[in-house]
Amino acid sequence: MAIRTEVGPDTAPIEYRMGRKELLALVSAIMAFTAMGIDLMLSAFDEMRVEFDLGVSSTETSRVVTVFLLGLAFGQLFYGPLADRFGRKRALYAGATIYIIGAIGSALAPTFDLLLASRFVWGIGAAGARVVATSIVRDRFEGAAMASAMSNVMAVFVIVPIVAPSVGALIVAVAPWRMVFWFCVLFAIVIVVWSLRMRESLNPANRRPLRAGVLVQGYAQVARTPVTFGYTMATVFIQASFTTYLASSEILTAQVFDREAQFPVIFGVVAILFGAAAIVNGRVVERLGIDRVVNRGFLTIGICLTALVLLTVLSDGTPNFWLFMPLIGMTLSSFMFLMPNLNSAAMTPLGEIAGSGSALTGAVRVGAGAVLGGYFSEQVATSVTPLVVGITLMTALAALSVWLVRMGGLRELLVSGSQRSPVSSHLR
Repeated sequence: MAIRTEVGPDTAPIEYRMGRKELLALVSAIMAFTAMGIDLMLSAFDEMRVEFDLGVSSTETSRVVTVFLLGLAFGQLFYGPLADRFGRKRALYAGATIYIIGAIGSALAPTFDLLLASRFVWGIGAAGARVVATSIVRDRFEGAAMASAMSNVMAVFVIVPIVAPSVGALIVAVAPWRMVFWFCVLFAIVIVVWSLRMRESLNPANRRPLRAGVLVQGYAQVARTPVTFGYTMATVFIQASFTTYLASSEILTAQVFDREAQFPVIFGVVAILFGAAAIVNGRVVERLGIDRVVNRGFLTIGICLTALVLLTVLSDGTPNFWLFMPLIGMTLSSFMFLMPNLNSAAMTPLGEIAGSGSALTGAVRVGAGAVLGGYFSEQVATSVTPLVVGITLMTALAALSVWLVRMGGLRELLVSGSQRSPVSSHLR
């Protein structure tokens, strides 16, 4: 069913083939390019260690995740301007092509170094999907409605982390482990075919020329916007917490808790908590407003982290599985009351440069998050201490970033005397 929606106060309505539900389902699937490129691999880490002679308990396999995320960060800087110039769909198709090339290269890689190189290319391809998905939501929704839409997207998209490790384990059990890469190739092709139903969401009036000066100006405008800068820094630290857990989850389950065979189930249960939190956030954020939901999210995380730190100290880094996993699951899922809301708040002032804004903020968030999370995840071998320390530190820095935005501490730093970017510390 075609619907008509306004893309801005001064523009004519645009007709779309897709209704809200199908559009959000497609955007979720586009966002899942990233999750498929990560979560499906986790169950094959043991086979990678054997194939590339890395050692039974090697943490080097975590680089398969962090290198992909670095490619994801790097690529977004280019897809943003492309999406603002040529439209969301063309940027999506360019990214999907590189995504498929990277996945095929990974499937054929004869050495671990070439696998990592292919994973970097793969991440660059996934960046196109990430930028396009965020830009489409920004084109179609605003403010708290955008935060609600993003939460609904993430709630559907979180099904992938629930299912992917089990699918990966099944593939590894019945076929060569490299088939997990070919499965991602097939997934990308299916989503591209589905996206043919979607009409372009970028209003022609908002197309930006693809010139170096314009790109630099757009990125500078994004970087000088205090709300965008501050909330993006907060999401960097939240992303680092996710990456720390994601990259270390397999070694944590196998080496610390000796539950390697149960990894897909354990990972899936934690992902279910993510999805539940995203659904709740999507329902309450329009009623309570972003600030109040974020405040309650930080409060919940603080309580959970206090319990995690005490448990970790008292157990000398090897806590009881049945005490630790529910706490870490509740902590990580509570970040779903922060990430979509802070991301939406960061994008709100950007309007006509949503593509460039999505690109720069996404690149900074994923890139810096990958570096920080990669460092802490490689420390996780026989103890949960590095994981808990990393998440606690990152949460404190995220809270500090939000506080600085609300107190106006970043305005004077980023905006000099003349015209200032529109800032609202209370987005409702």
